[in-house]
Amino acid sequence: MGQKSGELILVHEPEAACRARLAADGFPPDRALEITSYLAQSTDLALEFAEIAEECARRGLVFTPVELDSTPKLLASRDPVRTLVWTLTDGIAYFRGGAAPALARLGGFRTIGSDDALFALCQDKFRCGAVLRALGLPAPACGLARDGTWIVEPSPSPSGWFVKPNRLGSKIGIWPDSRCADDAGHALELSRRIFAGYRDDAVVQPYVSGRNVRASFLAVDPRAGVERLGVFFVDSGGDFQTMQESLALYGETGAAAKAEGRYTEPELVPVAQTQPKAVQRIREIVGVLISGLGLRDVFSADFRVEPDDTVHLIEFEVGPGLPCFDFRAYCCTEWGLSLAAAMAETAAARLA
Repeated sequence: MGQKSGELILVHEPEAACRARLAADGFPPDRALEITSYLAQSTDLALEFAEIAEECARRGLVFTPVELDSTPKLLASRDPVRTLVWTLTDGIAYFRGGAAPALARLGGFRTIGSDDALFALCQDKFRCGAVLRALGLPAPACGLARDGTWIVEPSPSPSGWFVKPNRLGSKIGIWPDSRCADDAGHALELSRRIFAGYRDDAVVQPYVSGRNVRASFLAVDPRAGVERLGVFFVDSGGDFQTMQESLALYGETGAAAKAEGRYTEPELVPVAQTQPKAVQRIREIVGVLISGLGLRDVFSADFRVEPDDTVHLIEFEVGPGLPCFDFRAYCCTEWGLSLAAAMAETAAARLA
């Protein structure tokens, strides 16, 4: 192949390493397993490191995956001019991936993805929601509770509330009764449960109806804009996904579910087939996230879409699940590439 023109470094935090830290901090094994399941893409993508390396080599690049704890030493040995850093996982509390883009910026390295400030913001749903609403985006207002005590009381909601942890993935700690009536006592009880299990505050949002929608974006071409957004209904058979359902999809627990025949992949349906006006609205919202908030390169956003095309923005992710079924489908349908090829092409375009 001759002289390589650059190197793509992929920073990831393994499930096992995080689980060991949580155990040392006193988390029981079942809670640690649930929490670390949100690092499942590190487990799943590791199976494709060889394929990513091959795709990078075809484009004159070296591919180097590195575990988070080894990143400072590795970056210290690299030339910022020829090196690109891609952070696979975010996190500021239970996970620590948000440190990687900050380390890259400190060392003068170029990065794939948003800057480190957004890696921190997106992991705090209460603060993030305030910023999104300040930008005029249709994000539900929310209250905040800690272990049964209101920090900020939520607005009345005739449709009831949805209660979830503030700093973990949206599915962590969500039980079948996490959608509750407009009952402060139930919401506060859920916050006690969340605090006892995960040591986290609880976000209490008005429940919004509609189908779940995932919008995915990867700027394989650096000039790509919202026209290259992939917008799909994600139908899993229920109104929302519980923690147990999520565990059966990804990572170490997902692999066990597949081996036992318990894996059921949600159905993806292009929203444009039935609700093109909703797609147009979602593109407008994502345009504000790009111009007003600074999202770039690779991200995803979750929405609820009602039959009358009303769109609710639930949250965004700067470290989307690359090896997840929905992102793979996006790379294939929008870019005509496998995940490995899409990652390599994205890196090559930045280092060209």
